Amino acid sequence: MGSESSMQPLGPGSRGPAVADVRAALRSLGLLAPADGIPDDDGAEVYDQATELAVRHFQQVRGLSVDGRVGEETYRALSEARWSLGDRLLHHDPERPMRGDDVTGLQERLLELGYDAGRADGTFGPETETGLRTFQRDYGLTADGTCGPATLRALRQLGRKVTGGRPQLLRQSASFVDSGPHLIGRRIVVDPGHGGDDPGCTSGETTEADLVLDLARRIEGQLAAAGATVYLTRGPDQDPTAAERTRFANDARADLFVSLHLDAHESEHARGVASYYYGTGSGTSSTVGERFADLVRREVTARTGMLDLGGHPKTWDLLRMSRMPAVRLDCGYLSHPVDRLLLLDARVRSSVASAVLAAVQRLFLPADADPPTGTFVLPSRV
Repeated sequence: MGSESSMQPLGPGSRGPAVADVRAALRSLGLLAPADGIPDDDGAEVYDQATELAVRHFQQVRGLSVDGRVGEETYRALSEARWSLGDRLLHHDPERPMRGDDVTGLQERLLELGYDAGRADGTFGPETETGLRTFQRDYGLTADGTCGPATLRALRQLGRKVTGGRPQLLRQSASFVDSGPHLIGRRIVVDPGHGGDDPGCTSGETTEADLVLDLARRIEGQLAAAGATVYLTRGPDQDPTAAERTRFANDARADLFVSLHLDAHESEHARGVASYYYGTGSGTSSTVGERFADLVRREVTARTGMLDLGGHPKTWDLLRMSRMPAVRLDCGYLSHPVDRLLLLDARVRSSVASAVLAAVQRLFLPADADPPTGTFVLPSRV
């Protein structure tokens, strides 16, 4: 589940200006018919069943948590979805970065033409500005880093230059292997979810926050033994926001970011391990993040016997705003008796830590040296 905590979520029965804004955005996207919804006696629009269904559809398409409620991430995504390329001038503002689907469209167009504009994450940052300036210089335009009418005309007139993969994504994948197999000096941020006054999901006196912090410390120990420099985003008494966690990882100039969570569900059948990486589900994704998510999930399931729930692209802020390959790992369901017993076993938690170490190490190995899943063991130091 994504993090949508600060604003009071909007859901069925909510009413007022914020609901009207949400419904207007849904109408503009064609997800809500203009005549849908009847204002209440005060003339305020109501968050009705049609609104909830439209929000669920939007969340599914955008790679958000599908709960039919509008919290911070969904509200922001609705605002960003209103913009199409050409609706406004685009430029880099370090104080208030421009975000929207028009920025994503610009980034994807530059990437298709072979210009490194960074990840197509919908945020106009310095990498996008650099890629845009390079394109403008190459095509005889004023290299001001602003996407205006002249730049848009040039972008629309040109066909794709790159096929078979985007160059910066291929370079990023290759750079991990080319940098060598050792972990000495690698900077890795491990993010135990929740914390402080937020226990996460619970089972009796057992809390998600406590278990993932224990997991994070075990991972920290194993990675440090392999020579990596490891940072934890929190201690037992802190609960940073998603923005603070990603900012911490970005400021640390981390090579990798791993966020740890558990899950719970009312269904007695819900169990297993899932991994998440940045992606829209429609082609835009973090290539290394996707591979890392696959490696770490398969290593965990191979070493613990837990059910493999697969890897999934998501646009959660925690994944989108990280400037390095980032993965969220949901290590099992506290609500399921088998998963819960496994997670309460310290030996199993150590196995999960070993799995994360194995996945990190395999990410830096060439294909001909990559060991089968579940077999990598850290060599003993002499």
